[in-house]
Amino acid sequence: MKVPLMNMAGQSVGEIELNKAIFEAPINTALMHQALTRQLANARQGTHKTKTRGEVSGSTRKMWKQKHTGRARQGSRKAPQWRKGGTVFGPLPRSYAQAMPKKMRHAALRSALSVKAADNRIIVLDALALDAPKTRPIADMLRSLNVTTSTLVLLPESNPTLERSIRNIDGVQYVRAQYINIRDLLRSGVLLMPKTALDVLDGMLG
Repeated sequence: MKVPLMNMAGQSVGEIELNKAIFEAPINTALMHQALTRQLANARQGTHKTKTRGEVSGSTRKMWKQKHTGRARQGSRKAPQWRKGGTVFGPLPRSYAQAMPKKMRHAALRSALSVKAADNRIIVLDALALDAPKTRPIADMLRSLNVTTSTLVLLPESNPTLERSIRNIDGVQYVRAQYINIRDLLRSGVLLMPKTALDVLDGMLG
């Protein structure tokens, strides 16, 4: 599959061939869903906690004698039926982590990238660089490329200048190509990357 190679001024400067193994892979919706569910689950902290009757503060003295009062027998004010009593079967700290083999995760990424390619929502730049952190050049570039939807910018490596320039634009986020993930891919409308980031993808998923 060939796509136009653009510059930051929004002009086509040629064509570039996308790796067929990555951008024309079989689309597996169930696998993408599983990968997304795993990523969202792994992001959960699992620090929720309620106190049981053994942990709430209060006296353990028996409230009244067991028999001959005409009242129901009670052992402690910390019992769950009382106000400020403990919680029964409440949430406790736990891990929500889900395991998924690397081959399956990579296959899900290839599926998501293939969906983007099939919908013509991949833009490849010949270069993406700035001399100083400035938001306006990035915003002007997006306008010249007719990008009007949410955008994920893939960077080949850490670049504080570009990162500071991108992060102030609403609906635009960046991620290093080696950390590309299914959640960012699925929630973005357009995938924008320089060809050097494409090389990183080829080495990781190709």
